[in-house]
Amino acid sequence: MSNSVSADGGAGAKARPGHARGSSLSDGINTITSPSGPRGPEDPAVAGIADALGASGNPSQDVAVTPAAKGKAKSKSKKKGKMVIDDGVDRSSKGLLRDLITFRWMTVPASSFKIAFTLAAVYLTLEFVPGFSGTNNPLAPLVRISHRVPLTSVLAAEPSLIGEALTAPIHSGVSPTETPSAIRYQKGYQDLAFVAYYIVVFSFIRQASTQYLFRPFALWWGIRNERKLERFVEQGYAMLYWGTAGALGLYVMSFQESWWYNLEHLWLKYPHWQMRPELKAYYLLQLSYWLQQALVMILRLEAPRKDYYELIVHHLVTLWLIFWSYLINLTMIGTTVFVAMDVPDTFLALSKALSYMGIEAITMPVFAIFMVVWTYFRIYESARTLWSVWFQFDLIPEHTKEWNPPQGWWMVWWMKYQVFAPLFILLCLNLFWYFLMWRIMIRALAGGPAEDEREEGEYEEEEAEKEKAKSK
Repeated sequence: MSNSVSADGGAGAKARPGHARGSSLSDGINTITSPSGPRGPEDPAVAGIADALGASGNPSQDVAVTPAAKGKAKSKSKKKGKMVIDDGVDRSSKGLLRDLITFRWMTVPASSFKIAFTLAAVYLTLEFVPGFSGTNNPLAPLVRISHRVPLTSVLAAEPSLIGEALTAPIHSGVSPTETPSAIRYQKGYQDLAFVAYYIVVFSFIRQASTQYLFRPFALWWGIRNERKLERFVEQGYAMLYWGTAGALGLYVMSFQESWWYNLEHLWLKYPHWQMRPELKAYYLLQLSYWLQQALVMILRLEAPRKDYYELIVHHLVTLWLIFWSYLINLTMIGTTVFVAMDVPDTFLALSKALSYMGIEAITMPVFAIFMVVWTYFRIYESARTLWSVWFQFDLIPEHTKEWNPPQGWWMVWWMKYQVFAPLFILLCLNLFWYFLMWRIMIRALAGGPAEDEREEGEYEEEEAEKEKAKSK
């Protein structure tokens, strides 16, 4: 959910060898990056800088000789129809057992697919075995949410559901006295199994979509520069995930009394320990995604970026927010934060992907929309949420202001600061990146270089490596 912004030092001030100088505004957009992990899908708000400043914006003008070419530029015309650029990363399976032990399954889609598919297949098979269906299925906690709340407890907590739960028509698979609108879940230890399984699923989705969907599309479009190709692939997955997460978050939020940031309801009727199935699945899937991204970075399964340690901190803060809000029954505030982060991330990923494709006419309007969306969600609504934590915390019912986990009550006096602290850090980071975004954009619009001394020499090093590879 958090990100960083910077710009490539020096690269914006002068054109790189063999590359045409492009529009300053497009270059400025390309300086805003948001990696959520090394060489992997980015957290699409603005984090780490690594994009091709000074690129022409025209795919045909950004063709770079890769190490695989080995200086054989003369034979290029004979292979014009081929769409293969080797990124130098070995993603072949070393055997399922070895991949499991070494965690290669996180980067080898074939292995993660085998794990996820095998478990799902066994689960479905057991569903047809007498005595092993439903909650008796030992693999049920892996593939579906667990800890259903009994109907009597649901109606005791939400009396307004009594008429609906008892008089609504019978639905397939639902008892006559229990309709989908009355189904609730609570947290429990089996949630850990669900999270673990979907870490594997996200590993497969991430690697499969980047290797077999976005990379082939980029090559078909004509993107040949390896660095630009890698960035496009990252933004493609970012757009896929954040677009889906943002839409799902809005859907889940629509069932809550806090819909569209009606923030006093974050505290009224606390604890919010009974969750609709959509809410629980949404929360645990978000936790699975961020744990998967954190594992990729911590285990250094892929080449780390220059801002590796900053990203580690950002992931820890994100996981802190998700875990604690789920544990202390503040999922309603968690949903509002998710939406505030995920929706603008989608527009950033889209604007950057369009920029890499060289579609300048569409890139500018999309980026303008992104800035408006970012301002509203990440600045305005995030600030309002923080204000609510500080000034509306006492709206919590008095009898719940004690440490009584069995009852779902966690709101002792100091919990206010535990909730406030990570949200305050997040808002400060958002304001910092917001300032940098405007500084980069204004500089680019004025025709100046969009550069940042923190990234000075990055492209010079890249070009030196290419020259060294070609000379071998």
